[in-house]
Amino acid sequence: MYNVSKIIKISSLPKLDNRGLGTIEIILILVVLIGLVIIFKDQLLELIERIFAVISNDSGVVLS
Repeated sequence: MYNVSKIIKISSLPKLDNRGLGTIEIILILVVLIGLVIIFKDQLLELIERIFAVISNDSGVVLS
């Protein structure tokens, strides 16, 4: 059978305050994103340089 005294004890515990939970989740997401940027920094820089090179080369077509 169930131990009623344990059930009463658990139900009388104060409820957790979840107001700061969203802030913690955002901070964790930012930490992961910053970690990914640090890990793939060289690849990201190469990709950005290639994108800007294509934009620079094709800008003459748009402006003419």
